[in-house]
Amino acid sequence: MEPMRTVTAVAHRGHPYRARENTIASLHSALQAGADAVEIDVRLTRDGMPVLLHDATLKRLWEQDRPLVSLSSAEVRGLTGGGVPTLADALHAAGDTRLMIDLPGAADPRAVRRIVDVVRECGAEERVYYCAGADTMLAVRAAAPSAEIALTWTTLAPPRPALLDAIRPRWLNYRFGLVTRELAARVHRDGYLLSVWTPDTRRSMRRLLDAGVDSITTNRIDMLCALRAT
Repeated sequence: MEPMRTVTAVAHRGHPYRARENTIASLHSALQAGADAVEIDVRLTRDGMPVLLHDATLKRLWEQDRPLVSLSSAEVRGLTGGGVPTLADALHAAGDTRLMIDLPGAADPRAVRRIVDVVRECGAEERVYYCAGADTMLAVRAAAPSAEIALTWTTLAPPRPALLDAIRPRWLNYRFGLVTRELAARVHRDGYLLSVWTPDTRRSMRRLLDAGVDSITTNRIDMLCALRAT
């Protein structure tokens, strides 16, 4: 059997089967497992601090049923024992590794600009790229004209040309179950790279590798890295 084509291996929220997602420990574990990039989720606290958290509240991960937007960064530190890192902390901890910043909150241009500003202040513009739906990516493009963007797309109908012209993504980022060889060929024919999220079985990963995707975001980064080495 010929070796499978190398794709970018992206660790989804770090290494959540080894360490709590969106923490520095999870990021480090993903890097040790061989991730090429780590996907993180970023939201703002009440006082405008970008921190790593997927959900709108602290309930699922930190057993604190408090909305993030109601808490200051100091209160978040206190409630989580310092477990929720700031974006600046994560950028520093990642070293030279690329980070895919997902923006799961509303497409608030002020929040997006604050996140983009922190990336710029940390000198990390060249190793960060952003993913989310169209409205949020339009806000990123307005705040950062040269930013690398992965436009998250959740239907088989292709994005409208006018939308693509406005966002100027490098990647189209699809839910893995939608991806076929035909879709991959169309994306490449249109001049984009294809990223997918979040297959967590060998069977799904093999199918996507065979389909010709360029990047896979997974919760099982060790499995993906082992598979693509065979």
